[in-house]
Amino acid sequence: MHPAHLETRFRTDSRPDDWPPAFAIITAFATTGDTWSPEQNAAADQALESRLRATATWLHRLTGYSPSTAHAEPGWAAAISWHDACNLGLEFLQDAIYWVDHDQLSVTLCDHRRQSIPVAPFSARLD
Repeated sequence: MHPAHLETRFRTDSRPDDWPPAFAIITAFATTGDTWSPEQNAAADQALESRLRATATWLHRLTGYSPSTAHAEPGWAAAISWHDACNLGLEFLQDAIYWVDHDQLSVTLCDHRRQSIPVAPFSARLD
């Protein structure tokens, strides 16, 4: 797993009052180490948003960022199952997704090595 996954923080323009007890955080931008055009990133993000709007019971925009490199990319906090989140991450060419369960943030690879790795309390990583 790329070390950047373990230091990621999140920000949002507006904090919802109704965070669900469990949700996934997924992006569709170029995977770590890859470079896509802004148009490719935007198209993938729009496709992911459409899929999530059709399946998630709750959806909110979040941006994940690295405090050490300043790299940031918008993503989605979505109330879907962990299994579905991993499958969507894989479908959208992501190395990993984040999972929040009762304020406990974890990260998991999307491929056959799926295993939740605890990171920190989500509230401590939300700006």
